[in-house]
Amino acid sequence: MGERRPVTDRLPTFPWDRLTPYKKTASAHPDGIVDLSVGTPVDPVSDNLRKALADAANSPGYPLTWGTPELRASIQGWLERRHGVRLTDGAVLPTVGSKELVAWLPTLLGLGAGDTVVHPELAYPTYDVGARIAGAAPVPSDGLASLGPADVKLVWVNSPGNPTGRVLGVDHLRKVVAWARERGAIVASDECYLDLGWDGAEPVSILHPDVCGDSHENLLAVHSLSKRSNLAGYRAAFVAGDPDLVCELLAVRKHAGMIVPAPVQAAMKAALDDDAHAAEQKERYRARRAKLRAAFEQAGWNIEHSEAGLYLWASHPDHDSWGAVGALAERGMLVAPGTFYGTAGDRHVRVAFTATDERVETAVKRLSE
Repeated sequence: MGERRPVTDRLPTFPWDRLTPYKKTASAHPDGIVDLSVGTPVDPVSDNLRKALADAANSPGYPLTWGTPELRASIQGWLERRHGVRLTDGAVLPTVGSKELVAWLPTLLGLGAGDTVVHPELAYPTYDVGARIAGAAPVPSDGLASLGPADVKLVWVNSPGNPTGRVLGVDHLRKVVAWARERGAIVASDECYLDLGWDGAEPVSILHPDVCGDSHENLLAVHSLSKRSNLAGYRAAFVAGDPDLVCELLAVRKHAGMIVPAPVQAAMKAALDDDAHAAEQKERYRARRAKLRAAFEQAGWNIEHSEAGLYLWASHPDHDSWGAVGALAERGMLVAPGTFYGTAGDRHVRVAFTATDERVETAVKRLSE
């Protein structure tokens, strides 16, 4: 029997653990820390969503892995209403948050040794981790032409992107889909920030007909209600696209017991049926974004991309990534170093604008001092 490999040999160190000393420094500020390092929602969950959760609390039986028919209809209705995506029946599946789906997708699809998973060079770390969990090889690449045709089984795209906020245009997405289809590879599109375009940016789904034509074959889109509806604590997300792939995921998830709790399914339906609360939340983020962007730029920082999502991709001419984290920590502010997302981020930091209005105002004041 082979020797068991410890997790430290199989997976990288959890990135945010490395921020602990900087958090300690920032927390020592007399007026407290302004934590802009993680994009976690801080605003209340809308009353109608909480009511839907509470009304479904008497749920003694096992929920449906596939989700209730009502929830599936709401997912399909939202995608068509908001993003021009029309799905066939059976092409949606609720998940226990989107990070879970990202981390386990290569495994659920049966990938393993000898298979390659491509992800963006600047990327959410879980794309890499998910490939490693499956035993596949993660390859960061923004240029697909240099990769071999046989071993690439899964290609991740992320638009709007985390950490940069970059939006990929229809032409770019269409080329990715064509490249993957020529090779029989699956394209998984992380679209958690699809509703959060700024300054005229209009993010488009990989499932939109302008991108993929009249077929969703070998395409999956991952969506989350964490940002749109402040449901990070509910772990509410879903995947949609190729009905054959969705059915394959469903079959494996039934065996594994990967099921969204029934009360959360009810809250998801309420959230997807209600565009008003999402629009109100977006306006809160718009105001915070505008204040932080202006304050950083006036303090000598450069903001690149950042046309969508919940982050500013910032750099300062006097600092590398960790140097910038340290400089801001001395002023009581915590941000994420760009190197968390790949070596290409070594001159940048990611600044979340999900803090409360009071903490954002505090950050603006500290940047001007």
